Amino acid sequence: MKAKETSRPGAAADAVIERDHADDEARHARAHPDADGARVAVLLCGYGEVEDNADLAAYNALSLRLLVSKSVRIPDRVVPLMSRRLARKARAEYERANRFVSPHNAIFERQRAGLQLALRERYGDRVEVFTALNFCDGYLPEQVLPAIRAAGYDRLVIYPLLVVDSVYTGGLSLEQVNKALGSDGTWIREIRYLPSFHDRPAYHERLARHVREGARTLKARHATSQIGVVLLNHGCPYKARGFETGIRDSRILYHAVKERLWHEFPNISLGWMNHPTPGRWTQPDMLQAARNLVTTGARAIVFAPIGFVTDNHETLLDVGYTTDRLRTLHPDVEVLRLPSLNDDPELMGLAADWISPLIDDAGSL
Repeated sequence: MKAKETSRPGAAADAVIERDHADDEARHARAHPDADGARVAVLLCGYGEVEDNADLAAYNALSLRLLVSKSVRIPDRVVPLMSRRLARKARAEYERANRFVSPHNAIFERQRAGLQLALRERYGDRVEVFTALNFCDGYLPEQVLPAIRAAGYDRLVIYPLLVVDSVYTGGLSLEQVNKALGSDGTWIREIRYLPSFHDRPAYHERLARHVREGARTLKARHATSQIGVVLLNHGCPYKARGFETGIRDSRILYHAVKERLWHEFPNISLGWMNHPTPGRWTQPDMLQAARNLVTTGARAIVFAPIGFVTDNHETLLDVGYTTDRLRTLHPDVEVLRLPSLNDDPELMGLAADWISPLIDDAGSL
């Protein structure tokens, strides 16, 4: 009779250890993808806002030439005069708003640091995040790219931390990067680009949770059907000389977030944060959107930015003017403005998730 086979002592324990080791290796691979790849610079791009009123005229001149000119033709000779006039208007506005200083740049630096931390956990010190601001001297792409080159990087990922893709967001960053490279772009061996994250389900889920958390205090006084939610996107002109203006991406974003909220908060609307410039702009603007919700029974209104991840003078002052106007028109309606996600740790982790595949691709040897 054949002897019965027996397992050697400790075989089961060894198998468990081997499985645990394999799981550890798999987790390490996910946390440190392509750890031996080449060094990669991430150019984190944002608008930037002035922190000293003396810089307003120069800021406005860049804005007129790079942004407004895409939809409205502005002769270059009138730009200096318009810039100074807009600067005087802004200075007066900021004085009325308790000498307002935009927090945008400070928030953006915290976002850069948060993204850097999340990427360091995955890649160690072979990936570095640099700040580029479209309108702030010292951080213009033409000033940052030489620093990236001097640091020995020849692989670049361009990452506009701007929610939707348009000629005014990622398109502007690309325009400035390409101008800075000029005829000397061959020093970059690999370049990758993340145009937007408006269609990322994890972003939609985080925004919906942000609205629920923010509206929690209102639920103690109102039924959720009486809490009107205005989801704020940056306004867009319908015509911009054939350029993509962001309307399509913004609507996709709105509907994705709305679908995650409207079974609980059915009184919900898109509100466009428009600029007072010529031409046809998206509707309804944020005040009209809120008033429409009041018409359908809202006793409280929540303004929630979804097309912004960094608070700025628009999400603070412009939305503030709208809330003041709404309170005047409807004094019995409670009004709440939610902040942008800013340097929310979960958002920073998601931002690292979205960019990691491009880092892996650019850094592959």
